[in-house]
Amino acid sequence: MLLPKKVKYRKWQKGRGRNVRLASDKTELNYGTFGLKATTAAWVTARQIESARRTITHSLKRGGKLWIRIFPDKPITTKGEVRMGGGKGAVDHYVAVVRAGTIMFELDGVDEATAKKSFGLAAYKLPLRSRIVMK
Repeated sequence: MLLPKKVKYRKWQKGRGRNVRLASDKTELNYGTFGLKATTAAWVTARQIESARRTITHSLKRGGKLWIRIFPDKPITTKGEVRMGGGKGAVDHYVAVVRAGTIMFELDGVDEATAKKSFGLAAYKLPLRSRIVMK
């Protein structure tokens, strides 16, 4: 699974989702011909990214090249239902903060039908709505 080697702060604050705006970077295809673009915002966990990656590579059957454009660098902590005080809890997993308009995966070296099929299978594994874009 993906996780950062080293972080500046071990625990982050959650942030408030009140002004979820469109992505300003990673909105264009840079590497491949086909891309999977998020149309809604969500936190995508490292497990979900890995699951989508495995689905895409399995459907490609050793053809084409895949780029993952998102990386889970936000630590999420968990602690059971307890009364106030006693701290925040340990880091449980990492998520990638994906805004609407972000290109998450890119593909090259395959035909359009294969790209649509593999991205369709991968989109099912992700917690947000997405669409396939082409150059």
